[in-house]
Amino acid sequence: MSVWDALTTRQIARILFTVAAFSGLLYLLVQIRSTLLLLGIAIFVAVALGPAVDFFSRRRLPRAAAILIVYVLIFCVFGGVLSLLVPPVVNGATDLSRDLPSYIEDLRNNKTIRDFDNKYDITPRLQEEAQKLPSRLGDAAGALQSIAAGVVNTAFQLLTILTMAFFLLLDGRRISDFLVRRLGRRHREERVRGILTRIYKSTSGYVAGALTITSINGILTFIVLSILGVPFAVPLAVLMSFFGLIPLVGATIGGVIILVVTLFNDFPSSTIVYGIFLILYQQFENNVLQPFIFKRTVNVPPLAVIIAILAGSSILGVVGALVAIPIAAALQIVLREYYGDESAADTGEPPPGEPPPGDPPPEPPSPPEPPSPPEPPSPPEPSPPPEPSPPPTEQKRRPAPKRTPPPKRRSEPNRGPKPKPAS
Repeated sequence: MSVWDALTTRQIARILFTVAAFSGLLYLLVQIRSTLLLLGIAIFVAVALGPAVDFFSRRRLPRAAAILIVYVLIFCVFGGVLSLLVPPVVNGATDLSRDLPSYIEDLRNNKTIRDFDNKYDITPRLQEEAQKLPSRLGDAAGALQSIAAGVVNTAFQLLTILTMAFFLLLDGRRISDFLVRRLGRRHREERVRGILTRIYKSTSGYVAGALTITSINGILTFIVLSILGVPFAVPLAVLMSFFGLIPLVGATIGGVIILVVTLFNDFPSSTIVYGIFLILYQQFENNVLQPFIFKRTVNVPPLAVIIAILAGSSILGVVGALVAIPIAAALQIVLREYYGDESAADTGEPPPGEPPPGDPPPEPPSPPEPPSPPEPPSPPEPSPPPEPSPPPTEQKRRPAPKRTPPPKRRSEPNRGPKPKPAS
């Protein structure tokens, strides 16, 4: 007898309906995966900006006004970074286009390069490609159009993320309370609230710590590059700060890029000095800054960090690498809570926050009784009248009667032995 023969028609229909509903839900999630991705990023942004919003809310400001103030500050910071980054890049590109013919002439004056050019006909090929440039302007216009469309799409997604983050910051606490109350039991609600609170503190603390560390990295990089006289010190410092947000490998990638730039400035002195600075700063950041800043927020093992970064970057690219560690920390908190429950069940102890089995729930304390009004003082009782003293004759003690000794028995005279009777 097979398993299907043992099932009733109702059970088979229930199984088929469950499989169909699960398949439909999975298909729906696949169709709206881009929306779910934006929602996940908005949740991360809301958690990251939560402490700043709470700071302004404690200053007796409405929460909506506090959120708007934080948004304005963020836009000001990005505007300041762009104002520091764009002008040097534009000026550098202008100088490069102006000095490019002189660079080519300098290369032609070099005997080795001139022999190499004469051998492989590099100059005629460059001139031939330059003549084809007008015919390729249409392709360039198409590329520019696709780039502009991508920029507009990115701006729309950014606006959508900020809008969802605004409403999450405004009503996120009420939404989380509503979802937590659906669990039913009180001890479960308290435990889930504790988990959510730890995740919130871990994520916001990581974001604040990462921004602090990358700001220190960018400022120190700008100071060193300015002392060495390396051009484009501000853009390179901003680039280093951006790469510093990527855990483990970001600062190393940014440092290698800056080392390549120093090769064209004052080789080898600038390269050696910056290389020494990069090594010393990496040791200072890994052994002093990160343990001091992240010791109370994120404590994820290095292997888990590497796996999370690789998985996040393969799924979401740079954004996935940025949010990999907070997500790993949240999963670590949930797993610790779950396996803590299992270990408590194995040892027979109740999980934290849950009363022991079999014991009745503790009764709520009874309200204290109101104090009784003070009783009026009772009047003093009258003292009994003193008894009359006995007359003086009765007060004298009578003499005790004398006891007479008992009379002594007289001793009979010794009359000798009695005579025996005659037989």
